[in-house]
Amino acid sequence: MKRLLPLLLALLMTTALAKTSTADDPYLWLEEVTGERALAWARARNAEAEQEFGADPRYEPLRQRLLQIVNSRDRIPQVTRMGEHYYNFWRDAANPRGLWRRTTLDEYRKRTPAWDIVLDLDALASSEDENWVWKGADCLRPESPEQPYRHCLLSLSRGGADAAVEREFDLIDKRFVADGFMLPEAKSRTDWLDADTLWVATDFGAGSLTSSGYARIVKRWKRGTPLNEAQTIYEQPASEVLALGLSERESGARRDWVLRVISTRNVQWQRWHGGKLVALAAPTDAEVFFFKDQLLLRLRTAWTPAKREFGSGAVIAIRLADFDAGRRDFAIVYEPGPRRALQTLATTRSAVLLGELDNVRSRWHEATFDGKRWSSRALPLPDHSQVSLAGTYWASDEFMLTLQDFATPSTLYLGRIGARRWQDFEVLKTLPAFFDASGIESRQFEATSRDGTRIPYFAVLRKDTKLDGANTALLYGYGGFEVSQLPWYSGVFGKGWLEPGGVFLLANIRGGGEFGPNWHLQARREGRQKTFDDFIAVAEDAIVRGITSPQHLGIMGGSQGGLLVTGTMAQRPELFGAVVAQVPLTDMLRFHKLLAGASWIGEYGDPDNAEERAFIARYSPYQNLRKEVKYPRIFLTTSTRDDRVHPGHARKMAARMSALNHDVLYFENIEGGHGAAANNEQAARMWAQTFTFLWRQLAPR
Repeated sequence: MKRLLPLLLALLMTTALAKTSTADDPYLWLEEVTGERALAWARARNAEAEQEFGADPRYEPLRQRLLQIVNSRDRIPQVTRMGEHYYNFWRDAANPRGLWRRTTLDEYRKRTPAWDIVLDLDALASSEDENWVWKGADCLRPESPEQPYRHCLLSLSRGGADAAVEREFDLIDKRFVADGFMLPEAKSRTDWLDADTLWVATDFGAGSLTSSGYARIVKRWKRGTPLNEAQTIYEQPASEVLALGLSERESGARRDWVLRVISTRNVQWQRWHGGKLVALAAPTDAEVFFFKDQLLLRLRTAWTPAKREFGSGAVIAIRLADFDAGRRDFAIVYEPGPRRALQTLATTRSAVLLGELDNVRSRWHEATFDGKRWSSRALPLPDHSQVSLAGTYWASDEFMLTLQDFATPSTLYLGRIGARRWQDFEVLKTLPAFFDASGIESRQFEATSRDGTRIPYFAVLRKDTKLDGANTALLYGYGGFEVSQLPWYSGVFGKGWLEPGGVFLLANIRGGGEFGPNWHLQARREGRQKTFDDFIAVAEDAIVRGITSPQHLGIMGGSQGGLLVTGTMAQRPELFGAVVAQVPLTDMLRFHKLLAGASWIGEYGDPDNAEERAFIARYSPYQNLRKEVKYPRIFLTTSTRDDRVHPGHARKMAARMSALNHDVLYFENIEGGHGAAANNEQAARMWAQTFTFLWRQLAPR
């Protein structure tokens, strides 16, 4: 079954112009994504930025170094197992668009594996004269482990947008299927029922999309028939977010589902059985998983299905057949604690892997069911390591884990359910050190937010750093959609920031998921101000400790994190010396009118509702800019091809700040999607610009 949580996170993050007049907002014209006047404005701002960076002696050498890192053949090729093969998508200097390739586990263990090229995206783009960007593959799971994978749908985007073309691909013959399944460019959601049938939710024409720009109609499409003859299974109200169909096979047999995504983190599962849809009688805000014949629910809010209440963050289980029959005698698979929360749930052939954070430190457990009761035990992992799951496979009890830290290169391990010692885990790959991390350590501190809540944050600095307030520091945050911020190793970040002596601060603020669903729920809608309060508290705490000082402290965030840093800048400009906002949200009174924005009303509230508009207006960065306030210099970046967060947010913020005589630098990648870079060359440029800007603004003179 597809991983639903990453899918929904990607979705919940057409351009319709609202009823705002140019008298209220003189920069509405910048919302015309490909309008001639808007693009001319963006290109003029790009020229200004390129001139500034080109004149800085730090920029070009750094760009070259970062390009070498992102193109390095020593990077760990992340793989997905399908049958006996391990698939990887790879970009480097010789293959800027990328190769989809595969190998065996024995080959993968080697320092230089032999790869079988499945698809050369550069060659495809050249032959078809298209700016293809890889968006992934969805392949039909065979009925038994002995059978090979064959049927795939490949998603190819023009320039990196979320909207993509779907094309059927044969894994055995390594070619696109003539007269196979194909969908034109759209934000489609597809899944395989069987080799000749697809679930399809796409743009079927007028009236087929929700107000968020996603599909509201789900159909079953048989091979060899026109799409317009596909059987309609479900139609969703246009006011909700999206609908999609999927088939899961965790029990061995296929079960078919239609998902009604009502709002952020609010999904109704409906079983398609016997020619009709039957809603799963579970809370719509619970995450749904399947393991063999068991239904597992991760609760976001407390639930009392019978006489017993289960708390927020708990994972509970029951036989699906028993649940359908009306029984509610759930067993507990996982219970959170005051500073412990589940982050990851994944299944192997015979166990459920549970990854939790204990005060933002990794702990992993394996849970098994013997037919009567659940039991779990801790995996024998090293203490104080940041561990993330890199892959499981439905027909095996092997799994892959990645260990890393800010200054410790990533290592990929192969483990197996039942392992008793850490020494039983096999090292598959180790990333080389891409920067000099000697003497760098990570410390964990806590700040106290306005309402007394303890907010942890990581500080990455050299052991001999003097806490005298003179250190150049960068504070990063996100604070939304229950996304946790955890330590990671990045050669780009290390080379551009840590190696030259920068201090890095990572904030675990509310709105994220570091301490479970309630940590997120506290900062939704009318609670959104808590994300700003927490971020401000971390900045103030770092200053009080002498880690840095306002003139040397920068803040950075992207997407929701871009809202965080622009909103924090508007509220407490005196705390910071520089701001970097990447693909940001800024106009929160119009976010629901732009691209996918309506899908986030559950996260932020509805600006068309007077009561909710009032609390949104208090923090919306675009509306709260003031001419008389001195703001730190800001670098705003976005992408023309970002069809998730509208580039108008960054454009209008830059235009308004400039009109108010504030110092703003702006760069818009004409392609790149929500990641703001469509290839390694663009990624290296983006990060070289970012670090050059930060050092220019924050370093002691």
